[in-house]
Amino acid sequence: MAGRGKRKPKTTQQAAAPTNGKVKKGRMEKEEVDARSSLVCEVPPEAREEVEKLYKLQMPEDFFHFWDFCKRLFPRSPRDALKETLDLQLVGPFDILSERHKHAGTSQPNFHLHFRHFYDPPELQTIIQGTTETQYHMGYYRDSPDALPVFIGENEAKKSCSIKQMGDNLFAAVLLFLLRKKKERRRVEKESALQSLEEELRGAAERLGLPLEQKTKAMKLRDKKVVTKTFHGAGIVVPVDKNNVGYRELSEDDAGLKRICKAIDDAKSDEERMKAFAPIQEMITFVQFANDECDYGMGYELGIDLFCYGSHYFCKVIRQLLPMAYSLLKRGLFGEILEAHLSDRSHDDLDQLAK
Repeated sequence: MAGRGKRKPKTTQQAAAPTNGKVKKGRMEKEEVDARSSLVCEVPPEAREEVEKLYKLQMPEDFFHFWDFCKRLFPRSPRDALKETLDLQLVGPFDILSERHKHAGTSQPNFHLHFRHFYDPPELQTIIQGTTETQYHMGYYRDSPDALPVFIGENEAKKSCSIKQMGDNLFAAVLLFLLRKKKERRRVEKESALQSLEEELRGAAERLGLPLEQKTKAMKLRDKKVVTKTFHGAGIVVPVDKNNVGYRELSEDDAGLKRICKAIDDAKSDEERMKAFAPIQEMITFVQFANDECDYGMGYELGIDLFCYGSHYFCKVIRQLLPMAYSLLKRGLFGEILEAHLSDRSHDDLDQLAK
C-alpha cells in the first residue's frame, strides 16, 4: 500500500540462528503484511472508470472489494460465487467488471434499466439478484446521484414496493441475508457451506474495517434527516433550512393517499376515474405552490408515492411531478433514470445484456 515501506530483509545471522522470540515476531510481521495486502483492491483503474462511466454513478469501495472477495471464492465465475450457497448472483455493475457487457446481444444496452425492477425508484441501483419467484434483489440506495450510497436496500418486486435496509456495505448485506437463511434451516445439507461463508464474510469485513450492523451509526444519522418514509419505507432526504423551508407535508397521510389511489385504480369507467382523480389534482396544485416557495420535497414525496403504488394510471402524473422535483433538487440523473424506466417499466426481461 502507498505510504508503507518494505520490510528489511533478515541478515544471514538472523536467518541461520533465530531465537524463539524472533521467530514469533517474524510470524506476526508476516501476518500484518498479509492483512495489509488483503486491503489492496485488485480491480484495475480502467475497470472502475468504465463502471462509473456507464452508470454515471460513483461506486463505493466495498463494491470493488466484494468483487475481489468473490473472485477468491470462485475464480472461474465470481458472478456465481454466492449461487450455490445463497441462490444469489452478482448483477448490474458487476456485469461490467466481469466484462459480460462486451458480449451483450445489443451494442447499446441501457444500464439505467439493467436489472431495474418494477418498483425500483431511481435512487436504487440493483447489484445482487435472488430468486426469480419473488424477484428478490439488493441494491445501493442513494439520496443523490452525486453522492455515495447511504445503505444497501432489499426488495421483492413480485410482492411489494417495500425497501428494507440491510447495512451500509455489501459484506453486511450478504451476511444478514445468510444469517436469515440459517434461521430458516430449510436445507440442512448447506449448513457447513453457510458456516464457512459466514466466517469468510466476517473475516473480510474485519480486515477491511467494514461494519456488519443492519443499522450503522451513519444510517441512524441519516434517519434524522429523512423528511418522510414514503410508500417504500426507505425515506427521502431533501435540504431543509433553519426556517424549515424545503419540505411540507401532503394534505393526505399514507393511508388516505392509498385509498385515493385504489379508488382511481378500481374505477369502473373513465368518468368515475376522472372524479376519483380530483384529490390528486388538488394535491398537484398544492405542490405547485410549494415549489414556488422552495418546498421541493412535497412534489418529490407525491411523485415517489404514486410511482410506488404502481398503477399505469399514474404514469402521466409521475412524469409531471418527479422530473421537476429532481431538477429542482439538482438530482437530474434520477430524472433521466425515471424517464427511461417509465418508458419500459416491466416485471420481465430485466437483463439488458440478454436482449
